[in-house]
Amino acid sequence: MVAAAYLARAGRRVRVLERLDHVGGAAVSARAFDGVDARLSRYSYLVSLLPRQILDDLGAPVRLTKRRYSSYTPNPADGGRTGLLVSADGTFSGMPVDAAGFADFYRRCGAISARLWPTLLEPLRTRDEARALAVDGGDAGAVATWEAMTERPIGAAISAAVDDDLVRGVMATDALIGTFARTDDPALAQNVCFLYHLIGGGTGDWDVPIGGMGAVTGALAAAATGFGAEIVTGADVYAVTGDGEVSYRTADGEHRVHGDVVLANVTPTVLAGLLGEPAPDAADGSQVKVNLMLRRLPRLRDDAVTPEQAFGGTFHVNEMLSQLDSAHDAAAAGQVPRPLPCEIYCHSLADPSILSEDLRRAGAHTLTVFGLHAPHRLVTSLGTDAARAALTDAVLASLNSVLAEPITDVVMTDAHGEPCIETKTTADLQDALAMTAGHIFHGGLSWPFADDDPLDTPARRWGVATGHDRILLCGSGSRRGGAVSGIGGHNAAMAVLER
Repeated sequence: MVAAAYLARAGRRVRVLERLDHVGGAAVSARAFDGVDARLSRYSYLVSLLPRQILDDLGAPVRLTKRRYSSYTPNPADGGRTGLLVSADGTFSGMPVDAAGFADFYRRCGAISARLWPTLLEPLRTRDEARALAVDGGDAGAVATWEAMTERPIGAAISAAVDDDLVRGVMATDALIGTFARTDDPALAQNVCFLYHLIGGGTGDWDVPIGGMGAVTGALAAAATGFGAEIVTGADVYAVTGDGEVSYRTADGEHRVHGDVVLANVTPTVLAGLLGEPAPDAADGSQVKVNLMLRRLPRLRDDAVTPEQAFGGTFHVNEMLSQLDSAHDAAAAGQVPRPLPCEIYCHSLADPSILSEDLRRAGAHTLTVFGLHAPHRLVTSLGTDAARAALTDAVLASLNSVLAEPITDVVMTDAHGEPCIETKTTADLQDALAMTAGHIFHGGLSWPFADDDPLDTPARRWGVATGHDRILLCGSGSRRGGAVSGIGGHNAAMAVLER
């Protein structure tokens, strides 16, 4: 949508081909439960990396709101009878832990990410150029932080910053969302993930889209069509050639269209299949997402916080650093982790507009649970249906381990009397959205700078190149893609206009 809008605004003739009957991919809202008037952000659910510049350039009226609290983490050591509440300004309450070390760590990392953030809408810098910018002249502390973030496993820096296993885990989850790795993995995939979780807006804030994720997509689609782009839904692309010919099917037959440039918002693996080329190596997706509709928020064992406080930010469940490592090792061995590390997000506390008036009056709430270390290889080894059942059970058990009542006691039922529980595994993402191996970043994030990549063409300079000059990546598969950002679309459009 972003690429289409920029190019149409520049006077290019643009046709968008969407396989589904609606645009948005994973960034959609849906009434997930029959007879329940709530619009859930079914897949992606928070926004950090969408630059305000893109929205301003395109005149897209996307509204975001901040959450009142940063996080709440019940203490697994006592079954959640105590916990750590972190306010939006970083103030700690509830447990005697190292707040100063936590704050200093994020201050140092934030200085690096804030300097890198503006570069995501610019031509790629080399690693050396990015380093020079990030350390701002070579201050010893900044150099050490750069090295900790980009050259050594981030787990070491987290462990050096704070001593408490629970606080270390809160910090480490930023490195593991959708990424199957330990924090001490020398391959550093977790470091790349960590940087992207801190870089958004230069602050790392993850905000709630008013109206749900579908409101974001709707605003961008309206901007694209407003500038003259044509959007064709129900258009199943089945072949692409290197000279820009695209073949697709719709309800009224087969079609071919020839473009000066073809922008691909599919995974690199899917693109290779459309081109008839060998599939590239692709990382496993690694998460399970469970959407729930609640009659009310559940009671907590910790009587020092209210449910509204605890669920007002990110609610961490069984995410001590030692638990994250154990869960990774269990999943690598082919077992569903017990307990499964999870984090919870309650959209309706920050934005009740996604609920009908009747649901709001009744005190109902949505709950999104994101389970870590559920890699695609585990899902495929168990079988799709068995994995969905096992992971759903593991998610609910993990929640129940820190709540004062079973979560199912407060789950609503739909029009058929069934519990309002919807589970999306990596297999569901692959089947429904063609996300290879269920990877939410289209196969793995890349550093937002170039290492040995030649930067000798517009596509390479903007990080959107493929093996074909006339085919560019414009989504999460681009070098600075990933998450709900529009950055890949912006950069692909800039590369086209620079050609």
